[in-house]
Amino acid sequence: MSHSADPRPMTARRTGPLSGEALVPGDKSISHRALILGSMAVGETRITGLLEGQDVLDTARAMQALGAQVTQHGPGDWSVHGVGVGGFSSPADVIDCGNSGTGVRLIMGAVATTPISVTFTGDASLSRRPMARVTDPLSQFGTQITAREGGRLPITIQGAADPVPVTYRTPVASAQIKSAILLAGLNAPGDTVVIESEPTRDHSERMLAGFGAQIRTETTSEGHKITLTGRPELRPQPVAVPRDPSSAAFPVAAALIVPGSEIRVPGVSRNPTRDGLYVTLLEMGADITFENPREEGGEPVADLLVRHGPLKGVTVPADRAASMIDEFPILSVIAAFAEGTTVMNGVAELRVKESDRIDAMAVGLRANGVTVEDTRDTMTVHGAAQVAGGGHAVTHLDHRIAMSFLILGLATQQPVTIDDAGPITTSFPDFVPLMMRLGATLD
Repeated sequence: MSHSADPRPMTARRTGPLSGEALVPGDKSISHRALILGSMAVGETRITGLLEGQDVLDTARAMQALGAQVTQHGPGDWSVHGVGVGGFSSPADVIDCGNSGTGVRLIMGAVATTPISVTFTGDASLSRRPMARVTDPLSQFGTQITAREGGRLPITIQGAADPVPVTYRTPVASAQIKSAILLAGLNAPGDTVVIESEPTRDHSERMLAGFGAQIRTETTSEGHKITLTGRPELRPQPVAVPRDPSSAAFPVAAALIVPGSEIRVPGVSRNPTRDGLYVTLLEMGADITFENPREEGGEPVADLLVRHGPLKGVTVPADRAASMIDEFPILSVIAAFAEGTTVMNGVAELRVKESDRIDAMAVGLRANGVTVEDTRDTMTVHGAAQVAGGGHAVTHLDHRIAMSFLILGLATQQPVTIDDAGPITTSFPDFVPLMMRLGATLD
């Protein structure tokens, strides 16, 4: 499973200036996709920098269960011998995706057009999350799907024996929905089309093109349109996974709110569909310098130099939400220390993540002396020069909630305690030692 059976409470205490280099893990989104597309290629794909958090390891085990040969050669160094598009075989057992919404949704797409039967399950948190947003479009390929009430896990998929291509307009901005449909479209004849009202993270499109799929994107009167031609032979590729901007957000946030701090975070993805937090931080006046811009593995990356300094509240537009959807929890922590008010718009999707992240952050911030208002689709944080702290935060088995409140406690007047640090391993297994090497006090 993706978190410890017994809760592991942890406390963050006010600390002195942070300094040093933060080597954050590989990008989680790209790691999942590298394993899945490597498994659908013919031959060996070599992956370096793979995130070895629990979520990605669950995806690696799922690919093995479906017939791919997945081997770890060293830290972050993996190979995948794929079975080709449509080559998956029925697994001997249920596939447990732990806590990973990305993993389960993308793998469901990958198997939906192969005539095999697969049952998916997950932990308590994942089993509460909505899956109909993915299973509904997958059923249009001819896939038969059986789910628990409310379209939730466990779910059994009987892949389509004679799949048909699909044209689908996504009802919400979601890279997971888009990617699941594109992966299903790989084994459907003809063109599969996804139309988004606004672009979401484009790792799937970049990687599909790198593996040899015929895919094109265009802006039309209907919206952002992605067209994939089915039944390619995917070519194995070397994949260098850049460091995760969502994971980098935590040490970056700590440096911004702990007085006197200066840290460097090398090799972080600057993919424009994932860059919303950093755009927002610059608007807030954050002292962040992007050095040595370059391209690695088809993704733009840079080294971040981050220094503490004054911040001001801003209004985040709704059309930026898709490019920073995972970073709103940590942004709300940064906003607590900014002068003035920060308004985050377009955040309704946070209510169906690993937890209701808006509610979890609002309740936890209030418990630590921060004034917060929230609606279904907005969150407003009133900043202050000093934040009291002294509160207890419930993480709801959510790794990003856990890390956000531990960062908060590094700069509050009184310590901040979370109920369970166990879920952090799903995305950032080195989080606690990394932060302590920078000078954080966590116990």
